[in-house]
Amino acid sequence: MLHRRQPLPALVRLFSTSCRRRSHLFSQSHRPSTDILPPPPVAKKVPFTVSAHGRSWSDPYHWMRDTSDPDLAALLAAENTYADAFVSSAGGGGLRARLVAEMQARLPPSAASPPQPWGPWLYYQYVPNGMEYPVLSRKLRPSGGLVGGFLRHLSDWEKEEVLLDWNEIAEKFGYVHIGSCRISPDHRSLAYTLDTSGGELFSLEVKDLQSKHVISCQPVKGVVSLAWAGNSKNLFYTVCDETLRPNQVFCKKMQSDEADFLVFVENDVNCCVDITSTKDSKYITVFVMESGNLREGLWPVRKRSNKVQYFLEHHNGFFYILTNAPLSDSETAAEGYYLARCRAEKSLMNRWQVVALPGSDYTFQDMDIFHENLVLFLRKDGLPLFCSIDLPVKVDFQEPKELCDLAPWFFPIPSNLCSILPGPNNDFLSSTYRLVVSSPVIPDLTVDFDMRNKTFTILHQEEVTGLSSSLHTLGLQSTVSSIQQNLQLIEDSQSWSDLSKLFSCERVQVISHDGVSIPLMILYSQEEHIHGESPGILYGYGAYGEDLDKGWCSDRLSLLARGWVLAFADVRGGGDPSWHLAGTKSNKINSVKDFAACGMHLIKEGFVHERRLCAVGCSAGGLLVGAVINMLPNLLSAAVLKVPFLDTCNTMLDPTLPLTILDYEEFGDPNIPVEFDVIQSYSPYDNISGGVCYPSVLVTASFNDTRVGVWEAAKWVSKVRDVTCPSCSQSVVLKTNMQSGHFGEGGRLMSCEETAFEYAFIMKALGMDDIGAKQ
Repeated sequence: MLHRRQPLPALVRLFSTSCRRRSHLFSQSHRPSTDILPPPPVAKKVPFTVSAHGRSWSDPYHWMRDTSDPDLAALLAAENTYADAFVSSAGGGGLRARLVAEMQARLPPSAASPPQPWGPWLYYQYVPNGMEYPVLSRKLRPSGGLVGGFLRHLSDWEKEEVLLDWNEIAEKFGYVHIGSCRISPDHRSLAYTLDTSGGELFSLEVKDLQSKHVISCQPVKGVVSLAWAGNSKNLFYTVCDETLRPNQVFCKKMQSDEADFLVFVENDVNCCVDITSTKDSKYITVFVMESGNLREGLWPVRKRSNKVQYFLEHHNGFFYILTNAPLSDSETAAEGYYLARCRAEKSLMNRWQVVALPGSDYTFQDMDIFHENLVLFLRKDGLPLFCSIDLPVKVDFQEPKELCDLAPWFFPIPSNLCSILPGPNNDFLSSTYRLVVSSPVIPDLTVDFDMRNKTFTILHQEEVTGLSSSLHTLGLQSTVSSIQQNLQLIEDSQSWSDLSKLFSCERVQVISHDGVSIPLMILYSQEEHIHGESPGILYGYGAYGEDLDKGWCSDRLSLLARGWVLAFADVRGGGDPSWHLAGTKSNKINSVKDFAACGMHLIKEGFVHERRLCAVGCSAGGLLVGAVINMLPNLLSAAVLKVPFLDTCNTMLDPTLPLTILDYEEFGDPNIPVEFDVIQSYSPYDNISGGVCYPSVLVTASFNDTRVGVWEAAKWVSKVRDVTCPSCSQSVVLKTNMQSGHFGEGGRLMSCEETAFEYAFIMKALGMDDIGAKQ
């Protein structure tokens, strides 16, 4: 499903005698100068009445919904000027530039991923020296084992074939976003989806990898997912409707002049359709379809049932299914996922064997399959785990088994791990599984796990350049050519390098309003942190069952070196199915109160000064932080809301907007009075408190955003300035990217510019913009 979410791999308060915050925030020496700042823009008001369930209320900023209105463009331009003036004065006018220089100095001139073997090729990505975006390339696969092949790869043993260069597209169109990218099973074609506006109406492109030319075909817009048939002659793709709901599946016959033909239509507006192929390429899964035999049509896995999901793979005549389907005659979905299998025959699809049930202390999250192994993604005590099971499974399935009965091999991982991301892992015949593991104190590690021999190999660890010499003892390199340096690590040892000697990374449990324990990860410099005095940032998301990103980010070192505390709250609404449901619909207030409890914990336990707590929320995480600001306006001193979902009630009332109907499952259906009342009770735009002192807030938006309309940020900022404390609200600012969409521009160096702007803002807001980083 498409979500209003981040995925984004990112002011000084004007005090007056009428501001009630003035007396207890900062000393005179820390109060920033405001003489050079222009007055904030004032948005026009146009009378407009909203009605629902017999109630009516005024929304004078509703006019901003019309993005073609020249008054909106003028307002956003004025807001950008104001935001730039606000931040440009930080640190004597040079803080943002210093932060950019620090962040970019930690990036090596170029970056590359270790090559991924697949068939006769080695596939890899790299960012060329000084460039913003990656290049997808390949070389013929040499003999001599992994390390020998790696060395030949580095020494240009075989000519490189460039398959796709993001930089060329960005230079031509000014913006690039590659959605799906799929190599055909015969390695002769590349299909990908391309967005050059930021609006996420992706076009379909197919490139002949032998001629290097894009195949001329009928233009298709709104393409979401792709899947190749096993014979590489048919390409399947989904197309979305006007609300961005993927609802149709088409098939393109390669090397044919026939028009693409419609395979399937999803008519239920509450559902979207995805398409993929099984790992062995024998089946296409919308329902189920033999990829080489379209005449047989689609098979349903089982009768459609509300909230029941099926994730299906194929191995040696069996479908392996990860599902939450009812285990009995009950119509209620199971609380979590379990693993089942059945014969890969249309007439036998309803005869399931339950292979393994989740345990009392772990849940199943996802799976992958290979010729000899099944890989399970697990979650135990809130942390990710991966294990492999030998195939075929040689046990009697008369009764469901525990996972331990299947002799799993759990992949060795660092003890302070927080994030695991699977690599491409496209080769069904491989016995090696690749993961990228990281944490706030572990720069990204690319690790290959040999499932046949139960061993692992560290291929690469992300470089961090320009750091102090004390970090060198921890195995981090301060020069380029990290791949060659890490080859030495492979031969000498198989240990991971981390920064735990410099930075403390604690995982604690915080008791929320109803007695539930909320996981909170706290990161700080052991040398620079001052108990009870340090500033801090609390990050949150809490929606769609998505995990909050707690992986490595070198940009954070600029804050840690200045004594900042960074905390990550895994509030209800994210995570596994039960944790997700505990923060959806009528339970959404749990997410908000969980986040507030984590913020109060940081202050109570002395991690953060009571007047130096900040928060960051992106997309649906912006809803989270915005609701907390309304509920407890004195808790936070500053916040950054990135492409935030703030006008929740009005957006959910309009089913013509992209993604709205699909979001009924997450936030509730406002056509139902009880669910409408819940949404309106926490909607950030609808609950701004008049006359109250609000914290300093930087709100970022993207003009071409189709997931969260640019008007949501503009309306919220305008209303806050209009109804809250007139002095404090001058430090609520709006910054809009007029060219990009929900995910920003995403360039390697440009992201440093965006993050530096955010950091300079919060430092300025706290009056701490004159504090430099200690190296």
